[in-house]
Amino acid sequence: MSRARCHALFLAAVSPRGATTRVAVRRGLSAWPVLQEPDMEYQDAVRTLNTLQTNANYLEMVKRKRGDPQTQLEAMKLYLARSGLQVEDLDQLNIIHITGTKGKGSTCAFTERILRSYGLKTGFFSSPHLVQVRERIRINGQPISSELFTKHFWRLYHRLEETKDDSSCVSMPGYFRFLTLMAFHVFLQEKVDLAVLEVGIGGAYDCTNIIRKPVVCGITSLGIDHTGLLGDTMEKIAWQKGGIFKSGVPAFTVLQPDEPLAVLRDRAQQISCPLYLCPPLQALEEGGPPLTLGLEGEHQRSNAALALQVARCWLQQKGYQDAGELKASRPSLPGQLPLAPVFQPTPRMQQGLRHTEWPGRTQLLRRGPLTWYLDGAHTTSSMQACVRWFRQALHRCERPDSGSEVRVLLFNSTGDRDSAALLKLLQPCQFDYAIFCPNLAEMASTDNADQQNFTVTLDQVLLRCLAHQQHWSRLHEEQVSPDPWSTPGQEQDGPASLLLAPHPPHTHSASSLVFSCISHALQWITQGRDPLFQPPSPPRGLLAHPVADSGATVLQEAAAIHVLVTGSLHLVGGVLKLLEPSLSQ
Repeated sequence: MSRARCHALFLAAVSPRGATTRVAVRRGLSAWPVLQEPDMEYQDAVRTLNTLQTNANYLEMVKRKRGDPQTQLEAMKLYLARSGLQVEDLDQLNIIHITGTKGKGSTCAFTERILRSYGLKTGFFSSPHLVQVRERIRINGQPISSELFTKHFWRLYHRLEETKDDSSCVSMPGYFRFLTLMAFHVFLQEKVDLAVLEVGIGGAYDCTNIIRKPVVCGITSLGIDHTGLLGDTMEKIAWQKGGIFKSGVPAFTVLQPDEPLAVLRDRAQQISCPLYLCPPLQALEEGGPPLTLGLEGEHQRSNAALALQVARCWLQQKGYQDAGELKASRPSLPGQLPLAPVFQPTPRMQQGLRHTEWPGRTQLLRRGPLTWYLDGAHTTSSMQACVRWFRQALHRCERPDSGSEVRVLLFNSTGDRDSAALLKLLQPCQFDYAIFCPNLAEMASTDNADQQNFTVTLDQVLLRCLAHQQHWSRLHEEQVSPDPWSTPGQEQDGPASLLLAPHPPHTHSASSLVFSCISHALQWITQGRDPLFQPPSPPRGLLAHPVADSGATVLQEAAAIHVLVTGSLHLVGGVLKLLEPSLSQ
């Protein structure tokens, strides 16, 4: 490892070859200090909500002794009844239910914004949050206020406390279940015209799947993720995702590999669910102007195509006339799914697509000499899309007239994800520095309750960062595999080229560092040059390693610094919390 010049900067040292690690930090995230914030009532509610997170040790035990998932779904219905609602009450929310492996949040965002363009009052439930937990429950695209969150939280919490059964050892639902119940109550209380629900994990046994009559369902692109819960093949995962299908309720999906698509088709046929395959966005653009999307990246076109079909179906089901004029239909091939209609998107649909915002996904922030590229990609397929977007964005950006350019990767990965595979996809981006840190915004007491995480200990996440660093070092030492992103025979200036803009090699290339928190990582990366991120002086010893010291000089003198933040939406959220303080207001 020493050949790759890797260093860990988190109140501890790594032996030169990484053989021994001494982590001199508090054990367990539950030891975080209590906050002193002006909105104490909201923070108290969030801290109480955080007690519903599953303890790390208990979580491991549950994984080893997993019970019948159908029983868990029935338990969710009992929680709903204890909260004062019946499943039938949810019918009036006119729900759009979306699942998938990648792009489901973006598809939900497109869908919600399209329907809001029609003057409808929208509810939107999503996960995870980036900065504040109230982002998960939105009305008309905006997170509910701290006051509304606090009111509904305590109302639901006390209701569940009052109705607990003394014979039961579990009186409260877990974190995600509680927020799902709370979203239902908020949307009903606020009298939304429709609610867009993003599935948490999977579909069949996800707690959002207690709904019985959504208006329409959608399944985004499938891939391998959450294998411990959903299965280790695309077919098993497709079976889980298809569990949101309901008899007689229209459903749409995008183009998938043949095997998982066949599973979705069979799942739909078994319960008489009409399932349609979305034509590509290009088919809807024919004969009209190209559609402008508010979210960057070529992969967003697939999400937008699904969102248009889902939104149009909802409008039709609810009797709206202005839902897009049909074009000439394309026949489906025998044995394949019927194609969804090809139609001309209405001006309001076009407006919705154009104005869609979804922070932390293919997001750019330009701040002085720094350009931040933020994308929460955390599967191999979504990372491939992220790398395409990043490299195309680099190719488009203006080169400085003089001075050097520096590329920095800020990465973390959690859960059972294959971080080595993700890092291998990132290697051809020619980063000068790879920085690894946990999804912990700050070590100091200024951190807030919104980003507390009891499901892992601090030791665990720091050791995981060291493992990422070791994977990166091995990849650098190999340096024998060809660039999987370059296409033989293509001209560099061709429209399909993903080749990077010219990037002269530096003598310090392939250096990597580990920091104890996001704030320390950003302090080193920015070197005080981000006009909005101006933290206190860095802690003593932050530049104690040769790589950090020499890299600081390079960063201070660079004409342009390009920083890709990826691997985890929680990491992206922590970065946004520090770079955009207004998001914490």
